[in-house]
Amino acid sequence: QVQLAESGGGLVQAGGSLRLSCTASGRTFSSSAMGWFRQAPGKEREFVARIAWNGGNTMYADSVKGRFTISISRDNAKNTVYLQMNSLRPEDTAVYYCNRVSGAQALSDAWGQGTLVTVSS
Repeated sequence: QVQLAESGGGLVQAGGSLRLSCTASGRTFSSSAMGWFRQAPGKEREFVARIAWNGGNTMYADSVKGRFTISISRDNAKNTVYLQMNSLRPEDTAVYYCNRVSGAQALSDAWGQGTLVTVSS
């Protein structure tokens, strides 16, 4: 079973940037589409972005597309997927998670601990 470890979150002022990382164990990472999700306080977890196994295709949720600069990427040699977020707003405050995906749906119920992003106004 793939184990996921997210990192890179922190406290940032509005307008700032963060780069999140998710490192996966197991041999299936390089053949799996990966996605980022987030869960804000009191809300359900929502899809943010996904990237194909070879990095050739990306997709972003309507809630983030065009609202702040966001980019998902991956390095299969390091079993790591990244989420670069710029121009952050307080409403982006959430715990961010990664998972294997099919479309915008997570494939595993085994989530990592997530990484907390807090955006202050």
